[in-house]
Amino acid sequence: MSRNKIVSSKAISPEEERWNVTLRPQTLSEFIGQKGVIEKLEISLAASKKRGEPLEHLLLYGPPGLGKTTLAHIISKEMESKIFVTSGPSLERSADLMGILTNLQKGDILFIDEIHRLPVIVEEFLYPAMEDFKVDFVVDKGAYAKTLNVPLKQFTLIGATTRAGFLSAPLRERFGLSYHLDFYAPEDLVLIVQRSAKLLSMDLIPEAALAIARRSRGTPRIANRLLRRVRDFAEVRASGQIRISTVEESLKIEGIDEWGLDELDKKYISVILQHHDGGPVGIESIAATLNEESETLREIVEPYLLKIGLVSRTRMGRKVNESTLKQFNISTQPSQKAQGDLFSQS
Repeated sequence: MSRNKIVSSKAISPEEERWNVTLRPQTLSEFIGQKGVIEKLEISLAASKKRGEPLEHLLLYGPPGLGKTTLAHIISKEMESKIFVTSGPSLERSADLMGILTNLQKGDILFIDEIHRLPVIVEEFLYPAMEDFKVDFVVDKGAYAKTLNVPLKQFTLIGATTRAGFLSAPLRERFGLSYHLDFYAPEDLVLIVQRSAKLLSMDLIPEAALAIARRSRGTPRIANRLLRRVRDFAEVRASGQIRISTVEESLKIEGIDEWGLDELDKKYISVILQHHDGGPVGIESIAATLNEESETLREIVEPYLLKIGLVSRTRMGRKVNESTLKQFNISTQPSQKAQGDLFSQS
């Protein structure tokens, strides 16, 4: 990624992640949003505890910043078990996973973030661990090679991924539970912002919470990040109660409009409008014009633009939906001005 977007749904620094940990809900009853997923989890957890068995292996998938890691930690607390956290890219060899698996006790949880990035050799090593709670570990080489069959305690694997389509079919089929986390509704984000503000001892009026929620692109991580920016602005340039004007002034400085669009989002749409007559156009062409990585556009810019209907992804490429432009007060007429000037605020 070439830059840290304030409206990126990914974590932008370890310090921010540590700050977010203090705001995480600790139980399912505290978790706001994702009602369908939470209801299913409550039933599965209650049934597992009633039988005295570990929870089935669980796959959580969806865009970043929606609460997959938070849910894994909540499940650990609800099951009164330990959780071991790792990620797909950090498990380069089967030996890396072997040490973790053999230390798991009955009912413990192994949480693997970005599980779609597991190397093939590690993924295949995981199969018997998930199915039969055992692993075959090869020691020595050549004529002296021996295969050790190592039994494991019954554990729960929770995998999280933002790209479920990249998971192999054999791995996906080994999860007994699979839940999709979707973008949050504004009313849920308002409750999340108000909860976070209370934990931070902020005096935030409901209208200001809604203003932040509308700019949060359906993502709690972004909502908390914007709340942090508003708090900093209020402490330096305002005092007392945080009003709508405080939110608008602070986020205007950050280049975020009332729809949660920033300068890169606007330039992305402007390139399609100005250089390609509204599309369709390939993502590589857009990336080259913007001097951005195509992966940045796919993972950071496009999901929200697709969600709100500003852009469509077709077989021929990306195109701007003109029927939606009026809603966002975007002119479709090319001009000689800078790309950002195509966007006029009402």
